[in-house]
Amino acid sequence: MTQDFMLYALKEALVTAAMVAAPLLLAILIVGLLVSILQVATQIQEMTLTFIPKLIVTVVMLLVFGSWMLTVLKQFALSALTQAAGF
Repeated sequence: MTQDFMLYALKEALVTAAMVAAPLLLAILIVGLLVSILQVATQIQEMTLTFIPKLIVTVVMLLVFGSWMLTVLKQFALSALTQAAGF
């Protein structure tokens, strides 16, 4: 395997990981910010109040985007294994 191929494979792995993780992380970020603003406005400092909405959003987002995430990861794995088999 050449150095160019390894750099290309690493770049594709990082792009795929970012593409798969982005929707979930952005949703959790938005919910966390909204809950934090609510906590500041109401002066409620309960730590579990931030955890439960994030957990619910994570489960919902995985149910909504889970099949797409698995499809993207499957395509990446098949591509990587096919290209690696050529060496």
